[in-house]
Parts: sequence; structure tokens; C-alpha cells
Amino acid sequence: MIIKTDDVSDGLMHYGIKRRSGRYPWGSGEQAYQHEDFYKRYLDLKNSGLTEKEIADSMGITTTKLRARRTIAYNEQLAQRQHRAYELEKKGYSRAKIGEIMGGLNESTVRSLLNPSSRARANASTIIANNLKETIGKDGAVDIGKGVEQYLGYSQDKLKVAVAMLEEEGYTTHYIYTKMGGPNHTTVKVLAAPGVTVRDLVNDRSKIKNIGMSLDEPHEGGVGIKKPVSLDSKRLGVVYAEDGGTERDGVMLIRPGAADLELGGSHYAQVRINVDNSHYLKGMAMYGDPDQFPDGVDIIFNTNKKRGTPIEGTGDNSVLKPLKRVTNPDGTKGDVDWSNPFGATIDPIKGQYEYDDPKTGKKKQSLVNKVNDEGDWDDWSRSLPSQMLSKQDISLAKRQLGIDLDRRQRDYDEIMALENPVVKANLLKSFSDECDSAAIHMKAAAMPRQRTQVILPIPSLKDNEIYAPNFRPGEKVILIRFPHGGKFEIPELTVNNNNKEARAALSGSKDCVGINAKVAERLSGADFDGDNVLVIPNNRGEIKTRSALEGLKNFDPKTAYPKYEGMRVMTKREKGREMGIVSNLITDMTIKGAPWEDIEKAVRHSMVVIDAEKHELNWKQSERDNQIDLLKQKWQSRGDGKYGGASTLISRSKSTERVPERELRSAKEGGWIDPETGEKVYVETGREKVVPAKKDKDGKVISWKTVPAESVTVKMDLAKDAYELSSGTAMEGIYADYANSLKSLANQARKSYLNAGSFKYDPQAAKTYSQEVSSLKAKLNTALKNAPLERKAELLSDSLYEAKKAAHPEYEKDDLKKLANRCLNEARIAVGAKKQLVDITDKEWEAIQHRAVSKNTLQQILQNADPDRVKQLATPKQGVAMSASLIARARSMLNRGYTQAEVADRLGVSIDTLKRNVTTKTKVADNG
Repeated sequence: MIIKTDDVSDGLMHYGIKRRSGRYPWGSGEQAYQHEDFYKRYLDLKNSGLTEKEIADSMGITTTKLRARRTIAYNEQLAQRQHRAYELEKKGYSRAKIGEIMGGLNESTVRSLLNPSSRARANASTIIANNLKETIGKDGAVDIGKGVEQYLGYSQDKLKVAVAMLEEEGYTTHYIYTKMGGPNHTTVKVLAAPGVTVRDLVNDRSKIKNIGMSLDEPHEGGVGIKKPVSLDSKRLGVVYAEDGGTERDGVMLIRPGAADLELGGSHYAQVRINVDNSHYLKGMAMYGDPDQFPDGVDIIFNTNKKRGTPIEGTGDNSVLKPLKRVTNPDGTKGDVDWSNPFGATIDPIKGQYEYDDPKTGKKKQSLVNKVNDEGDWDDWSRSLPSQMLSKQDISLAKRQLGIDLDRRQRDYDEIMALENPVVKANLLKSFSDECDSAAIHMKAAAMPRQRTQVILPIPSLKDNEIYAPNFRPGEKVILIRFPHGGKFEIPELTVNNNNKEARAALSGSKDCVGINAKVAERLSGADFDGDNVLVIPNNRGEIKTRSALEGLKNFDPKTAYPKYEGMRVMTKREKGREMGIVSNLITDMTIKGAPWEDIEKAVRHSMVVIDAEKHELNWKQSERDNQIDLLKQKWQSRGDGKYGGASTLISRSKSTERVPERELRSAKEGGWIDPETGEKVYVETGREKVVPAKKDKDGKVISWKTVPAESVTVKMDLAKDAYELSSGTAMEGIYADYANSLKSLANQARKSYLNAGSFKYDPQAAKTYSQEVSSLKAKLNTALKNAPLERKAELLSDSLYEAKKAAHPEYEKDDLKKLANRCLNEARIAVGAKKQLVDITDKEWEAIQHRAVSKNTLQQILQNADPDRVKQLATPKQGVAMSASLIARARSMLNRGYTQAEVADRLGVSIDTLKRNVTTKTKVADNG
């Protein structure tokens, strides 16, 4: 049974067993159920017709314990017989005579008893047990979860027996929760030395070892990024607002040829650069014209700050931002936190790199630290979020949601046509999960040729022009930035890919567009430090726009609502909450048809809120001036005299809700799927947790209380019918029908999952495809080896997270979420945890289709393979292929400065086909 600790703040639970008395589960001497007596009684009960479950119940133990004890007893008897046969052989007896002396054994049985490899197999669990003992030591523990057997060289069953043997000696099994800085957690199963408690392991997670692995410990300053190299501020020039800095606000121009600032083959990147070990540059880096750099200056940074603002000042009174520092116990700022000096995630591998020093020829660390690189933005989602599409015409929303539903129905039909039941079941489960998620997020199908692009400044472009190398010259496109206020924030522009300034700086670029500062301002005040937009061709005017709202023209929140003496400044947490409130208000007002003058007030207030914490604005006065409370009464009425909060399906679907802690129903209780409806079945855990009841003035907990544990979910997940969340508008009806169709499709897929069919392994096919089967198993073993490393990384991540959280008490919810992700990334690097997916070749897939691998092995392969690759193999869709000569022409044109759109049009293919063929072929060629 599972006994869960009262104090879940320790993140643990204890695994207990029935019939335990004192230190040993079944006693330490010759008890009734030990050794030969146990095995004899087991055989007697088995021969009497009892099932394993009935035998286990009669002994007061679980079937798992029964099997382990049976194996232990059998191995002990086998070892005794092997020893007896070996001793008789030493005395000179023949194998026939040995068999006779030992009770009439035939010669083949005696030969097996004398075989050294057979003896080694019989002792396998003892060998594992000794290995575990040595690793655990006197006061430690060892991870015994999935994947550990890969390092032992024995099966998981052998490991289970070894664990059971050590439990006989007083070792105990525990489950340790890893907190991961949030509501989700992973459980690590460990075997601990006698007397070691769960609390001991939680308080010192370094006691938990890993068998057969050599793991690095975190070095001082963290285990993630290298300490960023410092740029001498003498090499930095600044262009202030009065000198044109606003036109390129957030962009740093790099002098071509400055080796330590090269962008690693990219045209542009979102970067952070350490300056004087005290401040840092934040924004988009791109190469500038060599003639514009004064002597000694290698970076020109553009800012909307006015002349006189110090380059390296404090707080907001500075062009550069101060490096992040740890907080001392007394609340003062301490040293720079070199594990996270920029407050952003820098990939230690891709984000930090080396260059060749032109003077010494040696490798040195670059000054550049990349957050996002050229090409990253093009990989982002291309769907249409509900907060944008719901503010357009109903006909467009209905069409794009319908396209998405049709695609999902085709995917389901293709999966159902598969003949391999294991593959079918795997894809059906993934498909049902995707439908559940889609019902919550309600993202519609993308418009044709829609792309996510990063914006860069091209001041010479007109207010109605855009440089967009992935789009056709002369066509109309619209830009959408998130968070999205409405049609008034959507500029429509004409593609001009002949602009000389843009072609000189960005020719051949992958995923950017160039616009001027006025267009950026129309995009709810976007700047050029890495902001991205959806770019959608709009030649037929299907996406509606309107002119900017009069009340927003030239509106400057910093001037309109400055801080007054004694005013309490908005916190980060308040900013997040208030932005959510006003964003939902704008969405609900738009869907319900509010007049533009009302929407204008809400948008104006949102502009104040978004800058209130950073620039210390008087957001409370803005709330009063813009009559936000009155707007909530008018447009967010609940019908019971109350108002406020999300009131339409679009804003309510992702709203969180707390429910008693629940988990999917176990197979023993009937399974996690209702066979009649296909719905997921949850059961309440009944778990309780201990939380602070009272704190003193210094924040120290002085008393505790026990409360029921809760799970956090969203309203759409709980709703049986999406109309339960609707206020009744026509647009909500379109989305409710879409969500309900997805829920129905998910349930249908789960019912099909239960009836996917039986699988029959084909031994003859295994022989035919023996090479492919061996290759698949080798790849699977490599993939499984990552599981223990991942758990070790999560344990280490917990320790890193708690230490860094203590160093930054000022961190709010969003900061802590980013911190948790960084700590996990650092810990993975420290222990070498890296998911290596099973890469299935076409020939290996052929072997799978002919059932050359067992059901269990195939299930593990599918769990550890790239789901997109599995889907591609299982439901192949032929993409358009380009000939070798066409690919060569495409490369030649790209190298001569043609844009991707120009090349695609000239060659008569789509941009996606061009990218798929040219990029893939180039990667293959580069790899030799």
C-alpha cells in the first residue's frame, strides 16, 4: 500500500508493506515463508489450483512481493544444487552419476547446473544487490527507477528481485517528489539504507546516488552558461532619441569585421552583451554600414532615451540595464549573479560560442550571448489564436476553425486505417491528447503562407511599405502582434523587396521583415529588441483592419500618468494580474460589440498597466479616468448582480480552476477511459498537505495547518459542453461548436484506442529483419539510459532552484517559472541528460510493420521515438520534391541575393517546398 506523508512540503511519500514486523518484512531467521519452506509452500498452493493473487493474499503480501520472494527462494535452491553438483564433479563423479546421486536428474540438467554462465545468471540478483549496497553506503540511497537496468546489464525483473532481497535486510523504498519550481512534479523511486528516512533524503538530495554513472557536480556560480565576456564601454556608441535612436530603438549595429562580435553566420540575432561587468546590452544585433562607425567604436546602440541619460546608470535612468545581482539577507543587492546575469535564458551550447582570434589564431569566447537566432522565429506556431480571430468577421473564424477540424478528422481517419494495432493505439492516444489541448486553446488553422517573423528597422521604408523577403513583391500583407487589442492595431502594408537599405542589410535572411518606427508604434508600441509579428498575405482583404483609435494617437502613458510622491508602485505580480484582467475585458467587449469609444478607454488603460511597474506609473488614476469599473459592469456582468472577470468563452476557456486533487483512474479500478463515452476518468486522491497557518513579522512560519491537496486545471477541461462557458454571442457559438467537436473527436479516439486490436509477434519476421531488430533495440537501450540521468537532473535542479530563489526574494511568479526552466536546463547539462530519440529508418519501420519486434519492445520504441517521425512513417504524405538541377539553381539565386519569395516564384514552387528541399539537402551535404 502507499502511505503518504502528512508534510508534502518535503515532496515525498513512503512505500510500506503488509505483515511487516520490526526490521525485517518476514523476520530474520528460518521463518515459515523463507527459503525452502517458502518455496515448498508456494508450490503446494500453486498445485492446489490457487492463482498468484490468491496465494499472495493468503500470505498477506502483494503479487509483486510474492514473485520476488519466489524468485529469491528458487535462486537459493538453484545455487545449492549448483554447488552440490560442482562438489560432486570435483570428487570425480561422472555427470550421469551426479544426476543419480541428486535424485535422478538427467545429464542435460546436470550439464546446465555445471555451466559457469548458468551459475552467473542464477547469482545475477545477488550481484545486483551487492552493487546497490556499495552505491548506497551507510546513510545514502540509490535511484532504482526505470532505465537503471540499462546501466546494470540485467533485466528489470532481476533488479526487482535484488531490491526485494535488500528489503529483507532492512533497506527501504521511498518515492521522492521533485518540485520543479511549480505545480508539476516528477517522482524518483529510491532504495535507502536501513534507518535513512525520507526527510533525510529531502533535506540532502546529494545522498541519492545513481548506479553505474559518473555525474559531474555543479561548479561554483552554476552549471549553465559560461561567465559572459565583458565588452569595454569605450567600444560602444549610443544614438539617442534626438539623433534618430527612436527609429531603431532596441537595435545594436555591429561593425563588420569585429571578430569578437561576429554573429556566427547569422544576419541578425536577439542577444545580450555584458558591458564593463556591470551593465548589459539587450536587443537585436545586426551588421551596420562600416562607414557609420567612428574610430574605436564597434557597436552602435539605438535608444529612445533622451540625451543626457547616462549609459551606465541605475534603474530606468540608464541606457544600459544593470546586470542582475543576488539579494543579501538584509535586502541589499550583492554580487552579480553570473549564473543568470541577464535575466534571460541563454542556451550554453547554441547561445554561447567561440571565434578565431585574428591576432593569435586561438579560439576565444565571443562577446555575443544569443537568446534567439536567425531561423528560430520561423519555427514558431503558425496557427491563428482566438484572441485575434474572434475579433474578426464570423465568416472568417468559422472557415478557419472548420479547416482545422477537417484536418484533424483526416488525421483520425488515416490513423484508423493503420493495420498495426500497437502503432495505431500509440497514435490514437497522442491524437486524443492533442484534441483535448486544442479544445482549450482554440487556435484556428493558419491563413495561406502565414509566417511568424521578427521585426527589424528600415527607416527608409514608407509608412505603408514592408521589406518581406518571404513574401511576394507588391502584395498586401497585414501584421499582428500579441497581445492583440483589435483591428485598430493591424497595419496593412505593401511588400517592397527592392529597398536598397533593406537588401544591403538583410538580403538572404530567413525570418525577418523590415518596417519603419511608425509602423512599429501602430503595433501596440512594438520596438526592435526582438518583438515578432504574424505576417499574413491579405490581397483579398479577408482580415479586416481599421484606422488607429483617435484617443490612442500620440498617447504617452509615462507623460499622462507619472508617479506622485508617496505613491505605492505596482509590483510585477500586480502587473501580470491587471494585464490579464484588462486583456480579458478588451476581448469580451469586442466580442459583445462594445462601441469604439469604450474599447479605446480599456486599451488606453492597458497601455498604462503594461508600463506601470517598469516606469512607476499611476495606474490607479488611469483606472479611474478610463472608467474601468463601469466598463466591467457594462460588459462583464454575470447576471447575478456581480460583474468583472472573464465573461465570454474566448476569455474563460483557459481560466484556471482549483479542484480536489485528482489523478487518472488506475487499471485496477477500471482504467482511465470510460469505455462507453471515451471520456477520461479521474479519481480524487484524498491527499492532504501541510501549509503555513501563521507567520511572524519577519515572515517566519510559527504554526502550520493541514488542508486538502488541490489540482489546478482549466474551465474548458472541466466543461462537458463548451456552451457552459459562453455568454451567448454568435462568435462564441462558432468557437463552442469547434471546441465540442474536438472534445467529441478526442473521446472517439480514446474509444478506438481501447479497441485497437490484438498484436501477434512474428518470430519468422524477426529472423528476416534481424539486423533491423538489433539496431532498433540498440537505439532503444540508448534512449532508455537517459531516464535515470533526467531524474538526477531534476533532483539537482531542485537544489539549484531553491538556492537561486533564496538569492532573489524579489522574484515574482513569472520570474520563478523562468528560473525553474533555467535550473533544469543547467542541471541537464551538468549530468549529461539529453533525450536521444529512437531514429527509425524506413527499413526498420518495414520490420515493425511486419511485427518483427514484440509488443512490449514496440511500445517502448514508440514512447521514445519522435512522434512526428512516427506519424510521417505511419501516415506518409508525399511532399513536392525538387530535382537536383532545380535545387542548384535555387542555391545559386539565393547566393546572388534573391529573396526566398523571388526564388520560389521564379522556379514555380512554394516557399515551404523551397525551404524543405534546399535546407534539407544542404544539411545532408554539410554532413558529408
